[in-house]
Amino acid sequence: MPPAPKHKDNIVDAAITLFRQRGYSATGLNDIVSASGAPKGSVYHYFPNGKASIAAAAVETAGERVTATLEKIAAEKSTVGDVLKAHAALLGQWLRDSEFRDGCPITTVLLEMAPKDRVVTVAGRHAFAARNNLLSERLVAEGWTSEAADQMAMLCTCALQGALVQARIDRSARPLEQVAATLAEQLNRQHMAQEKSSPCH
Repeated sequence: MPPAPKHKDNIVDAAITLFRQRGYSATGLNDIVSASGAPKGSVYHYFPNGKASIAAAAVETAGERVTATLEKIAAEKSTVGDVLKAHAALLGQWLRDSEFRDGCPITTVLLEMAPKDRVVTVAGRHAFAARNNLLSERLVAEGWTSEAADQMAMLCTCALQGALVQARIDRSARPLEQVAATLAEQLNRQHMAQEKSSPCH
């Protein structure tokens, strides 16, 4: 009888949790199996390449969840600046709930495995690209040029990722809040400048 499909999701979820807390190298395959509650045979059924293929799936799944969260926030906020501040507040609360033990499972895995593992690297590239594209599309809708929007979206993503690390070091959500507020202020100033220079004004 083939393993139940739910085992695959349980394995990936367990890996995401363990990777964000310990990193890739410090997480053993047996740790993932134990935390997932899945039979060990199901690991090799779904992930024949072992822990590395689990890592790729974890990065992919975590990336999809982050993008879905940003899409939900973006649907509720009128500007990219407001999206960033809301996302930072959500990340800050998540850090506080974990007592600042949890990091980003995407970043923790990529720092150890990219670029040497091609599959994990591609999964990470797609995860960040989806996030950047969402922000870039919203910026274009606010009047930014496509090139400028792409550059600013990448800056926003990189800044928040760095702030997430600083927040864990400081055991405070303040770095996230400050970075998001600064980015929002910069975006608002740029938007106002664009409106003033528009021929319609």
